[in-house]
Amino acid sequence: MLSRAAIAGVGLGLSLLNFAASAQAPGQPPDTMAARVEACTPCHGNKGEGTSDVYFPRLAGKPAGYLYNQLVAFRNGRRKYPPMNYLLEFLPDEYLKKIAEYFASLRPPFPEPAVQTVSDAILARGESIVRNGDAHRGIPPCVSCHGPSLGGMEPAIPGLLGLRASYISGQLGGWRYGTRTAIAPDCMQIVASLLTEDDVKAVAAYLSSRPAPTDPSFAPQGSLPMPLACGSEPR
Repeated sequence: MLSRAAIAGVGLGLSLLNFAASAQAPGQPPDTMAARVEACTPCHGNKGEGTSDVYFPRLAGKPAGYLYNQLVAFRNGRRKYPPMNYLLEFLPDEYLKKIAEYFASLRPPFPEPAVQTVSDAILARGESIVRNGDAHRGIPPCVSCHGPSLGGMEPAIPGLLGLRASYISGQLGGWRYGTRTAIAPDCMQIVASLLTEDDVKAVAAYLSSRPAPTDPSFAPQGSLPMPLACGSEPR
């Protein structure tokens, strides 16, 4: 039996393959990007805000370059998730850019911060890594690339707020163990490889506990120190 995500993927694949569709027929609903990506909503929310499923992330308001890179990674098989791999398999770069730009343009409200079940000491450890890094172990602070407000930087570094701890932990784990990769040099793989399991738990707990940013905009390209070269971020 197909999962809900797989069924949604089939529907989205069919609607997205309409890229070269002719003019709207009389009586048909508008052919808009919102309508074309409607099958994304069971997993990612009506406005890309995320859903109650902790493993499907918020897409809204992330830099278009970041979203485009992820769509390409799923299409080309560098990121592995069968429903996403299937529905994007035959979509051209131009259309993936339109999808990315659509979700990047949305600004739905952020969810309430997660209710924490970890200790204050774990949260403090997470905040220390996010804000200061760990120089003795070569770990740069998250804010050096993702910005003081953790909102990301144009064109391809994502914001880190509005995500649940399980999702953050899962992605950091993917980089640590090589199941998620990015364009070389893969700076996140380097950073994540320096984190312990306890570090990952602490960072995920801290980030998920943060309130919505007062300014959800991205930092301008080149405005952050970038302690490591990242293949997804032109310099």
